[in-house]
Amino acid sequence: MLERLIDQRTSHLTGLLLPLADRNLILPNVAVAELIDYQPAAFDLDTPPWYLGRVPWRNRQIPLLSFESACGSKIIIGERARIVILNALGGRPELKFIAMLVQGIPRSYKLDSQLSYVDVPLCSLEKAAVQVGDQVARVPDLLALEELLVEAGLV
Repeated sequence: MLERLIDQRTSHLTGLLLPLADRNLILPNVAVAELIDYQPAAFDLDTPPWYLGRVPWRNRQIPLLSFESACGSKIIIGERARIVILNALGGRPELKFIAMLVQGIPRSYKLDSQLSYVDVPLCSLEKAAVQVGDQVARVPDLLALEELLVEAGLV
């Protein structure tokens, strides 16, 4: 997804590096609608461990998830925790946005079509790993995140 967007925009794209507890994600900045302060969300005990409930945003209730937990790691809510509101890409009328827990403020990076891929283990929600500056960043599969919510009946 990221590589295709870069190719469509001549050869440059602004990406956002999202800091998580155990990894960094890289997304085109157009995938992110807004960054908001962390707020605990109400959730049901019968939901998957990666689902953190719903958070209010612009008169909507947005499903909040932990990417790390969806990949099998522990949920960590650090003192710098924030929530990134992502634009949903699947075209489902009932799912326009997804909220994701991050551990700090995303940083902007200029990316070009010469991304250096890195060979590291990926979880099922990651499409690739690339070198961004001095860090390895993973490209999340946003459609798979949406599908995770749908399959769990949380949309």
